[in-house]
Parts: sequence; structure tokens; C-alpha cells
Amino acid sequence: MSTYAIGDIHGCRVALERLVGSVPLTEDDTLILLGDYVDRGPDSKGVIDWALNYTGPSQLVTLRGNHEVMMLDARDSAEKFFSWQHFGGEETLHSYKYEDGADWTNFIPDTHWEFLENTAPYFADNTHIFVHAGVKPKRPLDEQDDRTLYWKKVAKPRAYNQDHVVVCGHTTQFDGEPGDCGHTVFIDTYAYGEQWLTCLNADSLDYWQANQLGEVRSGTLRLDDTK
Repeated sequence: MSTYAIGDIHGCRVALERLVGSVPLTEDDTLILLGDYVDRGPDSKGVIDWALNYTGPSQLVTLRGNHEVMMLDARDSAEKFFSWQHFGGEETLHSYKYEDGADWTNFIPDTHWEFLENTAPYFADNTHIFVHAGVKPKRPLDEQDDRTLYWKKVAKPRAYNQDHVVVCGHTTQFDGEPGDCGHTVFIDTYAYGEQWLTCLNADSLDYWQANQLGEVRSGTLRLDDTK
């Protein structure tokens, strides 16, 4: 029984499918997606289709990232819509075959809106906290603020507590390698930027990576508790 987490996908469906096909998931495992399914990459629609039609053996948990927040908020005003476009929304609408001048919201299937609205802010068990961006130390999870959960990039994180390792995305590892601070692991490995999409086994610290070219590699993370 293991828990796996995949970092920021950003429309990289090819890498996602190749990655999940390479991970030895079983029906006793849990697979957590850390958010940012959409924007920047070429196939945001395809990524959400994949998640909605997931037929793998493990339980699938879908968390919310800041790009889902932006896409949902873009329905509220023209200002928020144009802001979202600047941060990758244009690529997302292209994947939905959006036609200029039309009501863009009608190009997003209802099932996709429901998927976005039903994403969770975090997932926790006895040893790990999984979240898109981060958590404030020692604050109960149900009292965390949205800025910390979805938006705050972390340069030098503090431990949440003595019992949990935080596994997060959002703080991009531009070299394509997972980052760690002992108590915090970063697995946004810049998939849309011609690097790698990462899946981490949070229990064994084994990880698998795939890219948009279909290449796969793997390794084992050694947490550094001196940082």
C-alpha cells in the first residue's frame, strides 16, 4: 500500500500517459495529482479527459492548483479572463478549439467544469501532506489560506511539524530534478518547459519521470534533513 504523487502536468498529456504507464501502481495504492492540469502545455483538455476517464488500479485523488483557480475565476470578469490568458489560458482554450468572439465558457464541457470545481485543496495521511503550493507550519489544514495552498512559491520552507513530510508542486525545479529539504519535497519538474513530469512514491522515495518525447527515467530521492 503506497501513496504516489504527480507534480504539475500543465497540459502535457503525452508525458502523463507515458509516466503513469511506467509506474507499478496496484489496487491498494493511492495516486495523487497535485494540480495545474491546465495552461502552458499543448493539451489541457486531454489531461482533464484522462483524469475523468482514469481506469488504473489505484485510487485517484485530484488536488487544485493555482491555474485551476485562475481558470475558474476567469468566468467572473473580463479582467480575470485576460489575466488568465497571460498565464497560459490561451493554450488551454486552443486545446478546447475555442473560436474568437464566442462565449469561451461554452467550449468547456460541463464535466470539465465539475472536475475543476471538485478538486481538493490538499490530501493528508499519517506521514505526508500533499498540496499544490504549500502549507503554513503548525496551522491546522482546514485553517490554511488559499494564497499558501495554491500560490506561494517556497525558497526555504519550514517544516510543517515533526510528523509529516510535505509533498508539493508549484515551486518549479527548472533542472528537471525533484527537490527536497528533508521535510518538504518539490515535484514540479518543469514538464511543459521541455523537462520532466515526475511521479514520486512518497513512502519509498522512488520516482519515475517522463517527458513529452515519451522518454522515461527513474531514480530514488534521498531526503536531506540538513537543509
